[in-house]
Amino acid sequence: MMDYRFDPELVDAAERIQAPDLSDLASARSSGARRGMPVAPHPSVCDEEFGIDRGTGEPVMRVRVYRPRDADGLLPAVLHLHSGGYVMGSTDAAHARNQRLSCEVGAVVVAVDYRLAPEHPYPGALDDVVAAFTWLVAESKSLRVDPSRISLHGRSAGGGLAAALALKLRDMRRGGNAQARRLPEPCFQYLAAPQLDDRTSTPSMRRFVDTPMWSRGAAEASWAHYLGAGMPGTVHVPAYAAPARATDLSGLPPAYIAVMEFDPMRDEALNYARALAEAGISVEAHLFPGTFHCSAVLVDAAVSRRELDEERAVLHAALHIA
Repeated sequence: MMDYRFDPELVDAAERIQAPDLSDLASARSSGARRGMPVAPHPSVCDEEFGIDRGTGEPVMRVRVYRPRDADGLLPAVLHLHSGGYVMGSTDAAHARNQRLSCEVGAVVVAVDYRLAPEHPYPGALDDVVAAFTWLVAESKSLRVDPSRISLHGRSAGGGLAAALALKLRDMRRGGNAQARRLPEPCFQYLAAPQLDDRTSTPSMRRFVDTPMWSRGAAEASWAHYLGAGMPGTVHVPAYAAPARATDLSGLPPAYIAVMEFDPMRDEALNYARALAEAGISVEAHLFPGTFHCSAVLVDAAVSRRELDEERAVLHAALHIA
């Protein structure tokens, strides 16, 4: 490993946590699943599973809905899209964090088990999260959710999907049918270490080839699985698959982007924040020093607590609009 200046509290974990080998997806998925072992019920949050009919003959899509137990009336909502490089992960792995997020933010959290590549390459995952957002709006009354206060939320590939969903929903409202135009605009997008650019050519992507949790090799492999072999980096990749390619970012929701210092995807996240600002979108980006990809949800350190505290504060401010 190169000599990275990790936060002292993260050094031990950085030496232990390796980037996944995505040439052996079964093993990589098994390792990720172990991080989602059963979690005790949260005393202040109830959760329930629902199935969404995709209408395509595919099995129903699972979503898990979290709600503060003692909350009355309509609450804001967070549509959570899990991490995993588009090829791994599930709502189970983020279960404990989503429990806390619902309690801490005072919101309904809807976690989506979208389809994974390579079995279901692009646009499978994006179609699923569009369906999940549409379902959340349609069921807002029964879920006791205020549809005007829905934030998109994702980490890593989930952050990329959240950014793609914001683009897709904007364009559906602009040019879709009457039903699509009636969909409300998400009020916010929270993107943590988002996976946005299939071209893997930024300085951080070229430099961070052996970083913990994620590396350039893992990024390249995940994009190949998601887009198809030979597709990443070509002119044929649409912005809905890789939002860094979008040339029109106007009309998108305000955004917060959390960026990790020693993350191959650091620069694409910073570039996206800059592009949003240049398009007139209100955006805040915070680069957390000494961190690596997804370190905040893996290691209890002071810098991790700062990132998660800021996540809570930012979402609370964005959602609890008078």
